[in-house]
Amino acid sequence: MRLVLLGPPGAGKGTQAVRLAERYSVPHISTGDILRQAVREGSELGIKANSYIAEGKLVPDDLILDLIQHRLKSEDGRRGFVLDGFPRTISQAEGLNELLRSSNEKLDAVVSIEIDPKLLVRRLSSRRICPSCGRNYNLISSPPQRPGICDLCGTELIQREDDKEQTVMRRLKIYTKQTAPLKEFYRSKGLLKQIDGEGSIEDVCQRIIKALQ
Repeated sequence: MRLVLLGPPGAGKGTQAVRLAERYSVPHISTGDILRQAVREGSELGIKANSYIAEGKLVPDDLILDLIQHRLKSEDGRRGFVLDGFPRTISQAEGLNELLRSSNEKLDAVVSIEIDPKLLVRRLSSRRICPSCGRNYNLISSPPQRPGICDLCGTELIQREDDKEQTVMRRLKIYTKQTAPLKEFYRSKGLLKQIDGEGSIEDVCQRIIKALQ
């Protein structure tokens, strides 16, 4: 299975990527994880990527593609993959197609998890984190036993800047602007499968599996 997973912040894309990778016995490949690992290892690609990251710049498409290609050529990557967080642009999608074509491979599907933006804003702006032990909470789905207090260490919970309502709305607008052309690109190739992202983790996972059968 060679799968790309799309979804806005808070849609549960990462959670579903892990489940699908386990089901199809392929690696879950996150561009964020690849970048961090390359930087940690101090590889040539990692050093190049870190020079952009350190200056707060976006890592160029050609460098991201080199990292993806390196990962896909690993032993487990040859069996297939679930790509999470890549591609994000048409140029990245075209680069991925060329990369796969050079190995006589192709994508099986592109799954886009769709969810009401109002629900996403509510879900993300309800997240809280303990600044001491790092435990995460959600005031809707997994609240602390005492309002505003960490269950583990008793520290007062905080809301990250990324989870504040105005920031969440801005992130969703950026995502929509970026991925609308990308979804059309994959729809034109007959690869796009749009999945209702509301409901339990298991419900959404079953919808994806059914669409892939």
